[in-house]
Amino acid sequence: MKKGFYTIMSAQFCSSLADNALFIAAVELLKPLDPSGAQRAALVPMFALFYVLLAPFVGAFADALPKGRVMFIANGIKVVGCLMMLLGVHPLLAFAVVGLGAAAYSPAKYGILTELLPPSQLVKANGWIEGLTIASIILGVVLGGQLIGPKIAPHLMSLGLPGIGSAAEAAITAMVGLYVLAALFNLKIPRTGAALRPMCGPLDLVTDFMQCNRRLWQDKLGQISLATTTLFWGVSGNLRYIVLAWAGAALGYTTTQASSLVGVVAVGTALGALVASWTMKLDRAVKVIPLGIALGLTVILLVGIRDVWIAAPFLTLLGALGGFLVVPMNALLQHRGHNLMGAGRSIAVQNFNEQACILVLGFLYVGLTGVGLHAFIAITAFGLLVAGVMEVIRRWHLRNLRQHPHELERLLVIARSDAH
Repeated sequence: MKKGFYTIMSAQFCSSLADNALFIAAVELLKPLDPSGAQRAALVPMFALFYVLLAPFVGAFADALPKGRVMFIANGIKVVGCLMMLLGVHPLLAFAVVGLGAAAYSPAKYGILTELLPPSQLVKANGWIEGLTIASIILGVVLGGQLIGPKIAPHLMSLGLPGIGSAAEAAITAMVGLYVLAALFNLKIPRTGAALRPMCGPLDLVTDFMQCNRRLWQDKLGQISLATTTLFWGVSGNLRYIVLAWAGAALGYTTTQASSLVGVVAVGTALGALVASWTMKLDRAVKVIPLGIALGLTVILLVGIRDVWIAAPFLTLLGALGGFLVVPMNALLQHRGHNLMGAGRSIAVQNFNEQACILVLGFLYVGLTGVGLHAFIAITAFGLLVAGVMEVIRRWHLRNLRQHPHELERLLVIARSDAH
């Protein structure tokens, strides 16, 4: 891997670490305001909100500037969101601003991989990026849980910093430092020499985005990989909170205790992602589709677990299935998107679809929670949804193979040649 790749990984690790620790702190910050739990569940879709609303613009923004500079600006926006929480702005609104920063960050983070590395290294690079991102999720949720816990929070609060009146606010202040560190790494990311594309007017950008979205959904490999990653991230994005809710209902855990179980899922996802990066090739990515069905059915089994010693290895397996599924499909999607429309626009289309799925499923879960639906029923519904939709995607791909064999063979030959 080129030297710049490791700088990108360092920046991504720090920024994602802060995102996930901040989520735990925001859950704790909302507790006094949210006896039903509906507002805490709404943190997930609120984070996704600007991914959807600004999708036509962030991809073009990432292609118009050096991507290291885009990532620097995005981390600055995340700092603003943290400061809003500390200044008393409602946590849901402030967390949405952090999501705005993440929405701007993502097309640059993934888009720079296709500019910096050859196609033959894309699966490996995605494995490392996803593995490191998931490691940051593990450490982030654990860090967030510990920062609001009884051992560390009193020491942070004793510092007497302005705006800190609770353990959650002390944790949020620490996240500002992490975002600043990530921004410093962003400044060291090298220019790739890729041609910059000037931004058009807003209406032109919306039209261009809609065309790019349609182009990716019409591509016989792009549509399958996009459908799979959209569903995976839609469910896994909400599963982060659902595991917290399940741990509280099934095990009686506090937020600090439950955060470690979210980290266990992430451990498994990291392992699955790394194994996929070592064993899978770009042209064989569609072979992992049946794992999505297995993932959905496995989620349902969670409702019967009441022992943490059974839950921990089970959640690791759950994460591993997801990690092995998403890495090759994500690499295939990036490859098709880069060939069809350019890196930044492709990632923006991907983010739009994935975050829209998080938004819809998240608000569905919020609505069900608001009317008193138990977490166990929500988990069962999510598992059935994943398994059912993945079966539809599997049949969709088989139909493509029957109806468009020559086109698919041509696309797979391109992927195979690029992978070597």
